[in-house]
Amino acid sequence: MSLGRLWSDGVLFGPHAGALVVDPSPLVREALAGRLRSLGARDVEEAASLEEARVRAHVSGPRALCVLEVDLPEAGPDAGRGGDPGRGLDLLPTLRTEGWPVTVVLTSVTDPAVVRAAFLAGVQGYVLKTSPLAVLTEGLRAALSGEVFADPGIASSLAQGLTQTGVEEAVGELSARERDILRLVADGHTNKEIGEKVDLSALTVKSHLARIARKLGTGDRAHMVALGIRSGVIN
Repeated sequence: MSLGRLWSDGVLFGPHAGALVVDPSPLVREALAGRLRSLGARDVEEAASLEEARVRAHVSGPRALCVLEVDLPEAGPDAGRGGDPGRGLDLLPTLRTEGWPVTVVLTSVTDPAVVRAAFLAGVQGYVLKTSPLAVLTEGLRAALSGEVFADPGIASSLAQGLTQTGVEEAVGELSARERDILRLVADGHTNKEIGEKVDLSALTVKSHLARIARKLGTGDRAHMVALGIRSGVIN
C-alpha cells in the first residue's frame, strides 16, 4: 500500500508512519512538524544541523519521510553555513544507507546547480518556502505516492540546471577557488595539506570539495580529477 494513500480526508501518512524535519530555524521546524502531524505523521523528529540529522537518521531508523533544508550548517544552528547553500544534500547518502524511502527539499534556494544536484541525488520533491502551503502539501502527497515533484517556482532553475550537462559546462560552474582546490587534489594533497596551501581550514576545504562534487556529479576524487583534465582545467 502506498505511503501516500489518503487514509482519510487530509491525511497523507499511514498508521504509525513518522518523519524527520531538518532545518536550522526552530520556528520552521515547529511549524512544519505541526503540519506533518496534522497530515497524519505519528512521530516527528527534528534536527538543526547536518551533524545532528545524521545522528537522528541513524538512531530513529527509517521513517516515511525526511523534509530537508539544503542550506544547512554542518555542526549547529549557530555555526554558520560557510557559503554552501547545498550542504544539506550531504545528508542523502546517510538516508539511503539507513533505508529512508522519501526525501523532500523545503528551501529558499533556487540556484540551478543545487536544484539539479538535488534531483540527481534522488530527492523526490523540491518545494520553495515562499510557496503557498497548498504547494507543500501537493509536493508531499506526490512524493509519498512515489512521484517526483518540482515546485513551479523552480521551473526556470530546473530547466537551466538540466541543460548544463556537458563536462565543460559543469566544470565552468566551478569558482576560481574551487578550481585551485581541484588542482591540488590532482597533485595528491590531503584536505589538511590543501588547507595549508590556500590558507583555509580542513573543514572549509571539505565544504569546497562537497560543492565541487555536486557541480560535477561525482564525489570520487579520481573522477573529479579526470573531469578536470578532460576540460583542460588541470594540465
